[in-house]
Amino acid sequence: VQLVESGGGLVQPGGSLRLSCAASGFTLSNYDMRWYRQAPGKERELVAAITATGGSTNYADSMKGRFTISRDNAKNTVYLQMNSLKPEDTAVYVCYGRRVSGMREYNYWGQGTQVTVSS
Repeated sequence: VQLVESGGGLVQPGGSLRLSCAASGFTLSNYDMRWYRQAPGKERELVAAITATGGSTNYADSMKGRFTISRDNAKNTVYLQMNSLKPEDTAVYVCYGRRVSGMREYNYWGQGTQVTVSS
């Protein structure tokens, strides 16, 4: 059971990247999903969230209008499209899945993918 991120890398300011988070060993469509990021010396912050059905999304203020979270439940994958990237977007991006079923809660974290925005 795991979440595996991909798509990170080095990009110039103003550029774009699309991150992917693929689930294996469980059905992603049952899970609300989030992207977090953590920059060196800073606390982890929520980037974006999407409900299990994809019907509702939420973004941190600094990402609104630049980032888009989406999901393809048929592919068991969640995406983060990042446009107009800035140097301050440099961080490790991690995906997270959460499901509540009755009295039980299930949580999974990915290992993260590095995004570096630099000229």
